[in-house]
Amino acid sequence: MDAKTRPPGTSAVEDVQGHADTRQLPINRVGIKDITHPVRVKDRTAGEQHTIATFNMYVNLPHHFKGTHMSRFVEILHSHEREIGVESFRAMLEEMTTRLEADAGHIEMTFPFFVMKKAPVTEVESLMNYQATLIGERRGADTEMWLKVVVPVTSLCPSSKLISDYGAHNQRSHVTITAKLRSHIWIEELIDLVEAEASSELYGILKRPDEKYVTERAYDHPKFVEDMVRDVAARLNADERIAAYTVEAENFESIHNHSAYARIEKT
Repeated sequence: MDAKTRPPGTSAVEDVQGHADTRQLPINRVGIKDITHPVRVKDRTAGEQHTIATFNMYVNLPHHFKGTHMSRFVEILHSHEREIGVESFRAMLEEMTTRLEADAGHIEMTFPFFVMKKAPVTEVESLMNYQATLIGERRGADTEMWLKVVVPVTSLCPSSKLISDYGAHNQRSHVTITAKLRSHIWIEELIDLVEAEASSELYGILKRPDEKYVTERAYDHPKFVEDMVRDVAARLNADERIAAYTVEAENFESIHNHSAYARIEKT
């Protein structure tokens, strides 16, 4: 703040962050974590939905700078007020690296995403919530965009079904896709893809006929964690909009005190 813009009666405050540093150690990421802000995201059905996101915002710091300007991260976030969305996310990333004079920047925006679903038999409607994350990575003039979604599903054990005379053990599972995007893809599309490859999808409300349906569907579609990540990865391989991905499946086992886990990466 120079003398012309400084409020009357105030004096200049020294910029400590702007001092030189002599330790010759650059910092890969420095910034703010876990700041919440209202956002709007695209919704395939309703056009958009309003939700609350948690942001992590970082830049790199060259070795000769003592510190970064933490307040600028918050200023950038608040300058968009409630207009943050997928479209403005890339622009916000570019603005952050420019204002903080950084060569690289990283923003994560994690938020609950809601889908109205109909029960499979009675068609009673209820909301299901999923955790979604937009990830932007900027290095020089290059920007990469990633979309991550955590989808809760049911998995039924094929081995248990084979060896048991009565039923088979099943459990709730989380399948996580983290996809590097070439072009726009709906969050709901990734959700649909995962739910189609699970033993059964989940619903907010189930009446008795619906419960019978999902129980029997899971029994007819047994899946190990290995099956789920392979089946989801095969579907992602066929989608030209996805340049790279990670698929993870975690079964919160109902007959063990541990989880079963599998992961496939395509870089």
